[in-house]
Amino acid sequence: MAFQPIVDIETGQPYAFEALVRGSGGEGAADVLGKVTPENRYAFDQQCRVAAIEGAVAAGILETGAKLSINFLPNAVYSPLACIQLTLKTARATGLPADRLIFEFTESEEMIDTDHVRGIIATYSRMGFGTAIDDFGAGFAGLGLLCKIQTDYLKLDMELTRGIDRCSTRRKVVGSMVQLARSLCIMIIAEGVETAGELHVLKILGIRYVQGFLLAHPGFRCLPEVNAAVLASAPLDPTETVQNQAVSGF
Repeated sequence: MAFQPIVDIETGQPYAFEALVRGSGGEGAADVLGKVTPENRYAFDQQCRVAAIEGAVAAGILETGAKLSINFLPNAVYSPLACIQLTLKTARATGLPADRLIFEFTESEEMIDTDHVRGIIATYSRMGFGTAIDDFGAGFAGLGLLCKIQTDYLKLDMELTRGIDRCSTRRKVVGSMVQLARSLCIMIIAEGVETAGELHVLKILGIRYVQGFLLAHPGFRCLPEVNAAVLASAPLDPTETVQNQAVSGF
């Protein structure tokens, strides 16, 4: 596993670390996931959860206040209560409190049965886990999925954040999503932040939690430090507003 921080830009500290699967030879997630089949999906999902928890604890997450965000495959979960038992056992064995776990599923994975996924999310919420839709704004469902399944977090797809400082359409779309999420009491996380300009506009739009190469690259078997200099060099001007940005064409 590699770990990448989700940064609270108000404090400059990691709010959570996302666990990212890697191959034994350092292959990226896409290469690894390409080898997942219906026959090995359940075992793969279970092993990833264990590796994420054990790896994060070994890397020192217990010494931080950060949560651990784990990707899971909804289609691999035949029973929420049965399939979570190994995860709970691993968390107890390593001393990681359950309320520091977030489970995120990607919107780009086709939902075979949205009622089943809604049941998983409801079960995880009752057990004290955080839940998130990853890559929101891309994939099969979009807002339709949100109408059926409401999680604690929405992770905006990088296609929405990439170049947002140069695209008024992206700013309007993301600004609307921020307002929608607030009305539903859902926290927004912006993914794929790579430039100071993107970070600055996301601040103006009211997004507090960000993830991307600008703040930190994933660290293989370690918890990378946040690039604090970037946050310090891009302070938010309190006089700036979304409306000001739209009028100026920024």
